[in-house]
Amino acid sequence: MKALVLGATGLVGGNLLEMLLANEKFSKIETWSRSELKISNSKLKQVVYSFEKNVPYPVFKDIDVVFCCLGTTIKKAGSKEAFIRVDQEIPLEVAQLAKQNGCESYLIVTAMGANASSMFFYNQVKGKVEDSLANFNFGQLGIFRPSMLLGDRKEQRTMESVGQKVMLFFDFLTPKNYKAITATKVAKAMMAFSISDKKGLNVIPSGSMY
Repeated sequence: MKALVLGATGLVGGNLLEMLLANEKFSKIETWSRSELKISNSKLKQVVYSFEKNVPYPVFKDIDVVFCCLGTTIKKAGSKEAFIRVDQEIPLEVAQLAKQNGCESYLIVTAMGANASSMFFYNQVKGKVEDSLANFNFGQLGIFRPSMLLGDRKEQRTMESVGQKVMLFFDFLTPKNYKAITATKVAKAMMAFSISDKKGLNVIPSGSMY
């Protein structure tokens, strides 16, 4: 299989990339990212790309499955518009590119609470991208909704770090779908799903990724 990974510099995407490179079922892994990864592997093709609007996307060729692990925060993005660009527009643009080029498997990380009608902006955006992706009618569409992610990020997210500590403290009281979950578990669930025979739209809640 040949895979494209978006967000390979992030928490879930970085773990996923390592797993795909080590899995014999995947013969080629391509990444699109704004900076080059410090990884050397004969199976890996790195494409440095800016993701700016109106800049043509790299050539999409011979890809069997797309893993979209893109995600940011409004603080890091700088504005709501920039956040929407990363978490909604780019995933949908790549989905359209995939569909146009015969790729029928698309997997994306969203979030627990994703709902286009949510009162929370973050969950609204995640819900909107889910709803839009469903309209592409991929042969295999996996929507992964993790709760708060655990793992070592390259950038510091203060409020997220505080939230992780609180959630871990109350872990024994928390329903499974809302327990904090490691990025490794999410990545493993995505890889397993991609090589399964599951078809159509599948929403995978956090509790099912353990």
